[in-house]
Amino acid sequence: MMWLTLVSSCGGGAALLYALYRWVIPAVAQHHAGLALLWHEVMVEWMLDTVTRSTRPQRLLGAVQKNATRGDPGSVIQAIDHYCRNKEWAMNVGDEKGCILDSVVSEVNPATVLELGTYCGYSTVRIARLLPPHAKLITLEFNPAVAAIARQVIAWAGLEDKVQLVEGASGDFIPRIKEQFGVKTFDLVFLDHWKEYYLPDTKLMEECGLLRKGSVLLADNVVCPGAPDYLEYVRSSPRYESRYFKSHLEYTKVEDGLEKSVFLG
Repeated sequence: MMWLTLVSSCGGGAALLYALYRWVIPAVAQHHAGLALLWHEVMVEWMLDTVTRSTRPQRLLGAVQKNATRGDPGSVIQAIDHYCRNKEWAMNVGDEKGCILDSVVSEVNPATVLELGTYCGYSTVRIARLLPPHAKLITLEFNPAVAAIARQVIAWAGLEDKVQLVEGASGDFIPRIKEQFGVKTFDLVFLDHWKEYYLPDTKLMEECGLLRKGSVLLADNVVCPGAPDYLEYVRSSPRYESRYFKSHLEYTKVEDGLEKSVFLG
C-alpha cells in the first residue's frame, strides 16, 4: 500500500507539472509581457535545449526541413509559424506583425533593404520574397551559430540569390556598408536586433549618410520588450514622420507593435 501511495503521488505530481508546463503557464503567459518573455525566452528554451541537446534555431530549422517545400518561401513561413504557435515560441516578427511588415515592404517596393537582426531568417524570407527583381537585401546577424541556421532557412526558401547575410556587430558593420557593399542609401531598414541598439544604430546610419529623404525605418518590438529611447527620438525629431502600428508580441496576446518612421532629410 505504501508503494502504491508513493507511485500514485508521483504520478499525480508529474501530471500536475505537465499540465502547468503544457497549458496553465503558457495560457497565463499569453497575456503577461514579463512572464511571456521569462517563460519562453529563458525557462522553456533552457529546458528544451537540455532535454533535446539542440538549440532553438536548430529545432526551427528541423521544422522547416520537415514541413516546408524547398524553394517555396510561403511554405517556409507557414512551417515556422505553425511550429512557433504549436510547439515552441520564438522571437520572430511572427504572423500577425508579419502581415504589417509585408504591407510596408509592398508599399515601399525597395531596391535596397537593410535588416538588422537576422535571427533564423524568418523576417528575411518574408521581406525577400516580396522584393522586385535585382533588389538587394543585406541582413546582419551577430551570432555566427544562428547565422549558419539562417543561411540554411533562406536557402530552403530558394532566396539565397536575393540575400546577402553578414555576420558581425552593427556598430562595426554600418560604417563599412558604402565601401564594402556599394550601397549609397537604403530605401527600407528593418530593425529587429538588440533593442538598446535601435537608437545608436539609427544615429550611426544618419551620420554615415545611409538614409535618404523618404527612407523608411520599420522597428519591431518597440513595446515588448520595448525601445523607449528610440521611440522618443523618432517621434520627437523633425527629421522623421513616425507612425505606430499596434499589434501583439509574436504568437501571444501581449501588446506590441511596429514603428514606421519616414526619414525627411
